[in-house]
Amino acid sequence: MTDAAELKRRTAELLAAYPPATTDRLDFLRARFDAGLAWVHYPEGLGGLGAPRSLQAVVDAELEAAGAPDNDPRRIGIGLGMAAPTILKYGTDEQKQRFLRPLWTGEEVWCQLFSEPGAGSDLAALGTRAVREGEDWVVNGQKVWTSSAHLARWAILIARTDPDVPKHAGITYFLCDMTDPGIEVRPLRQITGEAEFNEVFITDVRIPDSRRLGEIGDGWRVAQTTLNNERVAIGGMRLPREGGMIAPAAKTWRERPELRTHDLHQRLLKLWVDSEVSRLTAERLRQQLVAGQPGPEGAGMKLAFARLNQEISGLEVELRGEEGLLYDDWTMRRPELVDFTGRDAGYRYLRSKGNSIEGGTTEILLNIVAERVLGLPAEPRTDKDVAWKDLAR
Repeated sequence: MTDAAELKRRTAELLAAYPPATTDRLDFLRARFDAGLAWVHYPEGLGGLGAPRSLQAVVDAELEAAGAPDNDPRRIGIGLGMAAPTILKYGTDEQKQRFLRPLWTGEEVWCQLFSEPGAGSDLAALGTRAVREGEDWVVNGQKVWTSSAHLARWAILIARTDPDVPKHAGITYFLCDMTDPGIEVRPLRQITGEAEFNEVFITDVRIPDSRRLGEIGDGWRVAQTTLNNERVAIGGMRLPREGGMIAPAAKTWRERPELRTHDLHQRLLKLWVDSEVSRLTAERLRQQLVAGQPGPEGAGMKLAFARLNQEISGLEVELRGEEGLLYDDWTMRRPELVDFTGRDAGYRYLRSKGNSIEGGTTEILLNIVAERVLGLPAEPRTDKDVAWKDLAR
């Protein structure tokens, strides 16, 4: 069994063969993947060694100390956090070999074609259609709120393949080439002035059946793997003590004593404690992941993430007063990644409003926690057994 000592030995061999100071960044990342040191809990040959997930920290620490480059995980978070675990679980051997390596090295950026303007929070009601024609599927529809679609080479896509069965049953999961004819990406300008989100229009796009992930009609179950991992990736990210959104608020409090009031002090203390509780709970959740796949508990972490970001950024704006309303750049930008803690307090306040929508709306996540974590009775659903084509739209 691979242990910490073995991982240190393998890491030392990698560094000796590919010195970071003289090796091209991409060449080093490819070599790291091939050595099984990309994500050590993945199988051998797919960037891992079948080791416990917790031992990844051993490899990361050794490489960081040696000044080795990382794969810029924030830029490729959708691929790492959502596409990769889904491909690993449901993909064919050919799909795993084709997609996981360039996904991890960042050579190919991924996006997520799930949400639709007509489905709202009810993802299972999606209307994008995929019709079988020989060995291809012809896909038509529209997706929305697609982060990084303007940068992505590939997308994870769910589409309706059978309208004659209830909505959850007639969905199939695909891997979509974003460079194919018929894919149109349009920016969605947000309240921050940026356009990190997009609308994606899909017109007669042909997807080979070889890029179907999972069985026909089993897309909802496959998508649950993606969604559970997404919520953990958003709400359960690893942070240092006083990391994340609480960091700039606490920094302002310490450096600007003239802004302090008793009321704001009490609120800041409460949010500091809540942030620390959330951080430690996320650490516990990651430890649980060592033993298996993420479950509905990730929904609770994502709920806490959204609430804390919004409350903390609101407090910081109040703390700064008129200065907190300033925002340095309203020009339209197409960022490669979102920096929640960078830039102005005004930016953080505005951008955090999206946290209760992206990765699952607050209302849907509350239902998940109630039903799947707490075991409370499910809400009545009159459309559960109705064919999708007969649903009111």
